Amino acid sequence: MKDAKTFWDSYAPRYARSRIQNPHNYQKKLEVSRNYLTADSRVLEVGCGTGSTALEHAAHVGSILATDISAEMIAIAEQKLQDSPFNNVEFQCGTLQSLSLQPQYYDAILALNVLHLLDDVPAALHTMYQLLKPGGVLISSTALVGDAGWLARTLVRLLQRVNMAPYVSVMTADELISQLQQHGFHTQYEWFTEPSHVFLVSQKL
Repeated sequence: MKDAKTFWDSYAPRYARSRIQNPHNYQKKLEVSRNYLTADSRVLEVGCGTGSTALEHAAHVGSILATDISAEMIAIAEQKLQDSPFNNVEFQCGTLQSLSLQPQYYDAILALNVLHLLDDVPAALHTMYQLLKPGGVLISSTALVGDAGWLARTLVRLLQRVNMAPYVSVMTADELISQLQQHGFHTQYEWFTEPSHVFLVSQKL
């Protein structure tokens, strides 16, 4: 199995060409997210991919720092930014550990379709908690492979063996919500877009 950076670098052009699988759900996630954002919000996006969601939110917030492990993803995002009217979005290549991020600085963190791709979810949640202001929110959308059944788990493992899938955490909804609570987050909004995928807004207490 390829390491995460190599996998996502190689996948970036295909990812950029792919269409949103469920446009209705995507629009609803944007709308729900904006209920927790203001014109002054400082937003951090972790795992921004090619930057589409950061640019969708740009007109509704003060600033967005959007990050991704893949330099190829960030290069595509930068091109989108150049073609956009926004000057409050910045893209950076790196991880929560490698980037110099200011504690208690952000009003919101977006972690959309990314937590299940991390090999140390508790460490990531701890860092995100530290980066948020008191009362700030973590907005996440997470695949729950642990709730998807044995067939889905087997398929993921087979795809990983032939370098067609990245690392994926076998996490259940109960495990994710428990970890959020253990790290000081309180669930404000919960939406199971399907039995094995959950969209959450979690507030830093």
